[in-house]
Amino acid sequence: MTKLYFIRHGKTKWNLERRYQGAKGDSELLPSSFVEIKELASFLSENSFKRIYTSPLRRARITGRTLQHELEVIQGYPTPISVESRLREFNLGLMEGMKFVDTERIYTREVDAFRNHPDQYDPSDIHGESFQQLIERMRPVIQRIVERYPFKEDKIIIVSHGAALNALINSLLGIDLKDLRKRGGLANTSTTILETTDKGKSYTLIDWNDTSYLHKRLDASDLI
Repeated sequence: MTKLYFIRHGKTKWNLERRYQGAKGDSELLPSSFVEIKELASFLSENSFKRIYTSPLRRARITGRTLQHELEVIQGYPTPISVESRLREFNLGLMEGMKFVDTERIYTREVDAFRNHPDQYDPSDIHGESFQQLIERMRPVIQRIVERYPFKEDKIIIVSHGAALNALINSLLGIDLKDLRKRGGLANTSTTILETTDKGKSYTLIDWNDTSYLHKRLDASDLI
């Protein structure tokens, strides 16, 4: 039995500005995010984790390494960490770096489908990545992890990105592409937990988008 703890990276300047970051865009974590990662570490610290896997993008990588440090401070021992390139965010092509309000005006069809109709999302004109392509990129990574760590006590942290994790997690739960967004978004520094007892053939949702440990009120800029 493997438990996977999916963590969305800490909040960034572009999150606050309501900009698309994607796989190529990136911005610094806000100072407040380091406080929130410390709160996350305190929440997770009753567990012993076999490994942390993180996206290579700076906002996720720094979140993962900060979490690793804070867990070690509390627990007294290090959790190994690995950077996995296929855990990066969607390639959003021409939308990356743009404010949401501008993409809604210029790329109305793509934005509506991306947010509301994943099965209809065609990123060809913006030179982006489809939901199908992202899921096909990310799922083999998860499969390798659960095969490597199949035992009851095996708990793994995976630090990645809001849109990518939303698509990945719902696909692991067997949700149809058209319904991927119905569960809602994932907040910065949130925790979502899945469990598999059959080495990744099926998954059970234990917790979705938990932010109960964050000492703040969420707003629209926290969610995607």
